Amino acid sequence: MLAALESATWLNPPPAWSLTAAALTVETGDRTDFWRDTLYGFRRDSGHALLLPVEGDFTAHLRFDGDYAALYDQAGLMLRRDGAHWIKAGIEQSDGVANLSVVVTREASDWSTLALGPSPGPQRLRLTRLGGAVVIQARNAANRWQLLRVAPFPEGPAQVGPMACSPERGGFRARFTEFTLGPAVSQALHDESPASPS
Repeated sequence: MLAALESATWLNPPPAWSLTAAALTVETGDRTDFWRDTLYGFRRDSGHALLLPVEGDFTAHLRFDGDYAALYDQAGLMLRRDGAHWIKAGIEQSDGVANLSVVVTREASDWSTLALGPSPGPQRLRLTRLGGAVVIQARNAANRWQLLRVAPFPEGPAQVGPMACSPERGGFRARFTEFTLGPAVSQALHDESPASPS
């Protein structure tokens, strides 16, 4: 379920990557990252993202895994308007555990996390854009789409797709085995029915 990515384009191509019918595999460059200003006082826009253009309402679904080891190793999904307006959601290694992590950047970045443990295994994310709002959900152990974040995001043209980076090293490997892009899902924000594949 990766056919859509055949027409995607790289923001900052990684030093090594491959796309087959089974998986997109990415090996990150040295000290790559997405962050803007808050707390650390720097701007980094060097992470890797394979992006498709989007307009209006949509839902993007991603299944992914990674060899998380070093501080801030991360993989997941990016929605991007430009260098000052973007969202990244996925797994990020911090404090010795893998965290479900969301960074929302509107001129400056913020960061929210939910600790999963040292070995999270493959994860599923769902990002839905509805007008000027974005809903980010993760498929939890109870097979429900758990709400991670509701955030404002500018309407108009943007890009979405898998992302990976490694702020403290190079050579982090991430694998993306499903990516779909389609109409916005109609499920309720706090839906408790079993999660569908997308």
